[in-house]
Amino acid sequence: MDLGVRWTLHGDGRTPAPGAVVRPDERLSWPRTAGLGAQHVVAMFGASFVAPVLMGLDPNLAIMMSGVATVIFLLATRGTVPSYLGCSLSFVGVAAAIRASGGSSATVTGAVLVVGAVLFLAGLAVRKFGARIIHAAMPPIVTGAVVMLIGFNLAPVTAATYWPQDQWTALLVMLFTGLAVVCLRGFWSRIAIFLGLVFGYAISWVFDLVFGKIHSMSPGGQVTDHWRLDLSGVAKADWIGLPALHGPSFEWSAILVALPVVIALVAENAGHVKAVGEMTGDPLDDKLGTAIAADGAASMLSTAVGGPPNTTYSENIGVMAATRVYSTAAYWAAAGFALLFGLCPKFGAVVAAIPGGVLGGITVILYGMIGLLGAQIWINAKVDLRNPLNLVPAAAGIIIGVGGVELTFTDTFELGGIALGTLVVITGYHVLRAFAPAHMKEQEPLLDSGTSSYEKGADDASKN
Repeated sequence: MDLGVRWTLHGDGRTPAPGAVVRPDERLSWPRTAGLGAQHVVAMFGASFVAPVLMGLDPNLAIMMSGVATVIFLLATRGTVPSYLGCSLSFVGVAAAIRASGGSSATVTGAVLVVGAVLFLAGLAVRKFGARIIHAAMPPIVTGAVVMLIGFNLAPVTAATYWPQDQWTALLVMLFTGLAVVCLRGFWSRIAIFLGLVFGYAISWVFDLVFGKIHSMSPGGQVTDHWRLDLSGVAKADWIGLPALHGPSFEWSAILVALPVVIALVAENAGHVKAVGEMTGDPLDDKLGTAIAADGAASMLSTAVGGPPNTTYSENIGVMAATRVYSTAAYWAAAGFALLFGLCPKFGAVVAAIPGGVLGGITVILYGMIGLLGAQIWINAKVDLRNPLNLVPAAAGIIIGVGGVELTFTDTFELGGIALGTLVVITGYHVLRAFAPAHMKEQEPLLDSGTSSYEKGADDASKN
């Protein structure tokens, strides 16, 4: 059985010919392939270690399991879909909500494991029935609204937890990161978040030297005098060792909060497979179900041992676009490097020492970008928000999700925030569509200049 682990040498193995690309089943020389693998690790590195820190999980384990997840994905897709699976930022808000209600790391990973299982089943369904079921169940208005409310639901985490720890560092990091995202080009722009963290580390160290301890909220939530950058844990950490593993714990309330992220993950995977297919020139629509199922299986394995969930990384698409090398051999090399990083506790201690003010500056941009990806989905799909059928469920769901509105059923069961907002968007859209007049279901804009299709439909209805 072909598992996609055999590659033919591309040309002389050094550089692609002018206008040529290195296909997924080809490779350059092994030293160059290893170098490309290291570049993929750097590209995924920023988001893939920021996410577990924000979720309160072990960054060492996250990096190691991202390597394992990538191997699972490459084997499942038989080397036809070059991709790196890193820690998903879509779950940051879920983790914050679960912890705010008293949940532990085991509760977080248990809830996310269930999401991985649902994602796996969704992938199997797409394999059987085709990609059309995704659009039928989750049209762009629904997908965009859910992604938006997941991102914007994180705003209180930045405002109440990270920013107050060191507001001036947070402000400087926000400005630096924004400049890096906008002004840098190529590879450097794709690791702008990582560069922002490095800048934040440096500025926190300088501020400690110049101003001494800061009197502000500590990571534990108490207002005290403390160093911005505390590296005591780095000195104590070993160079080599296994990350700490722990099993999941399952609670219905946490699971319901996490389930809506399935929609975001399906959208991420679909977009990734489509983008890779367009770049390589190979239609990959028939691989979409397999890719989604592989992501679900990899996330289940990672969360079963205490790690975060994973998703396909757009950062690595950028690396492929820049290098024109789509070889899956480079991703095998990247997975190997990630496994080695995960076995270095000192690396994890450096990550864990990121000052809260630095995270404040990063998350102001990062959380907003996650939310605005929902708007990008609307724009790409030309969703018409002048149509009440689109506007009403999206508006209600977003306000519920962002505002943390709660609906109490019993003393022990309630829905709120992300879970309730997603439920309102999905059920609201489909219920309203079932009762909406035919002219609201049309795709053209409903309120054009002159006589709109909305008005025309109403006129037609009044004549009948």
